[in-house]
Amino acid sequence: MNTLPTVRAALLAEPERGVQPWLVEGLWMREAVGIIGGEPKCGKSFLALDLAVAVAAGTPCLRRFPVRQIGPVLLYAAEDAAPIVRRRLEGIAHAAGADLKTLDIHVITVPSLRLDRKKDCQALRATVAHLRPALLVLDPFVRLHAIDENAAGELAPLLGFLRSLQRDHHTAVALVHHARKGAGHERGGQALRGSSELHAWGDFQPLPAQAGSEPLSRNRASRRPQRRPDAAFSLHQSTGPGPRRR
Repeated sequence: MNTLPTVRAALLAEPERGVQPWLVEGLWMREAVGIIGGEPKCGKSFLALDLAVAVAAGTPCLRRFPVRQIGPVLLYAAEDAAPIVRRRLEGIAHAAGADLKTLDIHVITVPSLRLDRKKDCQALRATVAHLRPALLVLDPFVRLHAIDENAAGELAPLLGFLRSLQRDHHTAVALVHHARKGAGHERGGQALRGSSELHAWGDFQPLPAQAGSEPLSRNRASRRPQRRPDAAFSLHQSTGPGPRRR
């Protein structure tokens, strides 16, 4: 039987020196995978879009968190029509002082994208390899499969595929996902709907709360050595012009 390849620990590749560890400082690490989660209508999708605009434009996410790596963004919004996605991105870009026409944001336009279908995974991998995005946003996770989210054995291959995209193509992956209703008292990613495999998978899990309530979680970085004080935040609906909170 063939043995597995090994290397002595002291001969492992050293971390690259001088490489900025953050994608968005204090919010998302470079090449990290994570979940933007929360209860319905708490602003998950708008946070994901704001993150996309920030990375493409180099402007602070939520006008607070500075971007440290500018690059292309690949976005799939499964629940929203193209005109709605454009209007929201235009509103966020305007608020950030950027022009959407100049931003390198690519929107996947297929009506269905399923991570439990081999053909769809191959197409997504080819698209990521072609565009080489700094950030891939998938919103929401529930529309990307037909598996049982409570079954770790069914969930693990999908999350493993997304992790392989991150490692093979050096891209950050932001997955939008729902928290269980009434789970605001639970700690961090434990509030997420489905198997605890989701909580274990993410490097970062910013979970926004509805305005007027306590945040579901603070940002966490469980597998990354660089840490900053946790940042808790809520998203509030503006009475002025621009996109509405979702």
